[in-house]
Amino acid sequence: MDERRERVREVRRRLAREGPGWTRDREADFETVTVPGRHCDQLRDLLVAEGVQTVVEVGLAYASSALAIGEALITVDAPRPRHVVIDPFQARDWCNVGWDLLCSAGLDAIASLVLAPSSIALPQLLVEGLVADAAFVDGSHRFHEVFVDLYFLRKIVRPGGLIVVDDDWAPSVRTAVRYFERNLGWSVIADAFPLEAVTVEGAGPPAGPRTRFRALRLPDPSFEPPFEEFDAF
Repeated sequence: MDERRERVREVRRRLAREGPGWTRDREADFETVTVPGRHCDQLRDLLVAEGVQTVVEVGLAYASSALAIGEALITVDAPRPRHVVIDPFQARDWCNVGWDLLCSAGLDAIASLVLAPSSIALPQLLVEGLVADAAFVDGSHRFHEVFVDLYFLRKIVRPGGLIVVDDDWAPSVRTAVRYFERNLGWSVIADAFPLEAVTVEGAGPPAGPRTRFRALRLPDPSFEPPFEEFDAF
């Protein structure tokens, strides 16, 4: 386990130090798109504390968060770890750079890549009977697509499991999450991530300290609200 974990950590260090071997033809694309290393460490530590064995991730890109999730799964050292990564653009738009990094870290032994939109992939995983301990959502930031991701993930992640959402600063993301908090009993894990001044490209200065991620605990047992009950969000 120590050798496998060190291999992942070395790939993570090299990615942070040198960047990926290929980037899209956009100025500072890696720095703009990727999840910073300190936030990846926070995600890893939370997943290790949760003892996760199966994780679903929406969005791969340059794989910084996927490498951290893989490190968490290896650290937990469960008998059958599984990491399902969904990214319809990984081959077409990203030249498989993220997947190649996962493979170089040896994580293809526990990870699988689904090259389909999450709105198609997640229902299929549900039909297949996948049950996950946690999910990390960093795909499309359009409200309706975030909402659909969360809708299906609540059926895939086990009761009492964890869903972590990236870019909580985005109004579209935050509004989608708010529905599930107010109507379906999702509770924020307030101390999951430390408050800090998060700078977001194009979003202006932060309105005080906040977290980049939002960690939510699903209710246990799960439930469906009555038809006549609805809390506006």
